[in-house]
Amino acid sequence: MAGAAKIVGIGGGPDRHLAHPSPRRPCGGNRDLLARFPELPVYGSIHDRGRIPGQTHFLTEGDRLHFAGQQVEVWWIPGHTRGHLAYWFPDRGDLFCGDTLFAGGCGRVMEGTPPQMQQALARLRELPDDTRVWCTHEYTVANLRFALTVEPDNLALVHRYAAVQAARQRGEATVPSQMAIERATNPFLRWESPTLQALAQSADPAQVFAYLRQQKDGFTAA
Repeated sequence: MAGAAKIVGIGGGPDRHLAHPSPRRPCGGNRDLLARFPELPVYGSIHDRGRIPGQTHFLTEGDRLHFAGQQVEVWWIPGHTRGHLAYWFPDRGDLFCGDTLFAGGCGRVMEGTPPQMQQALARLRELPDDTRVWCTHEYTVANLRFALTVEPDNLALVHRYAAVQAARQRGEATVPSQMAIERATNPFLRWESPTLQALAQSADPAQVFAYLRQQKDGFTAA
């Protein structure tokens, strides 16, 4: 379902739908879900009011949900979009981060600013090493191809790329990732890397991020 993160309930149908719209991928699939499950509550950002079809709950920073016996923390992390949310399950160590953080990459800065996006990523980066990172797209191979163009001497990245290629050839998913792996190999979390700072000609995290994002926006994976 493009432009949305979904948590499915235990039993005969969805328990609730957690949505985040994108200017390029609006949550049009909500209508199909609601036609089948008309009582389905739809959760989304208060900043996206009017953009999520069928939205019934309007969330913001600091809200807490209860799902399947688990507490869920709502984080407002604008940058990709103005209302982007992440859902953090602290007891399980699961992060549903939408289009902000990808395995090996990050989303485009579409409605926010590079400093906002870098700050959002910095917040996610602080989660524990064993955090499972559930992003919304299987972009890992292409993301790591770009990463190798900016950090070709990162051995952890080289090994990850080989492992991810093998996994995809076997038809396996590369999501979820782990936060420790992302910190070691994802250039958009590595603004302290001397190699990346040299490329960006800056040690400022937001400027390093902005440089990398600009380069990635123009990158075409072979």
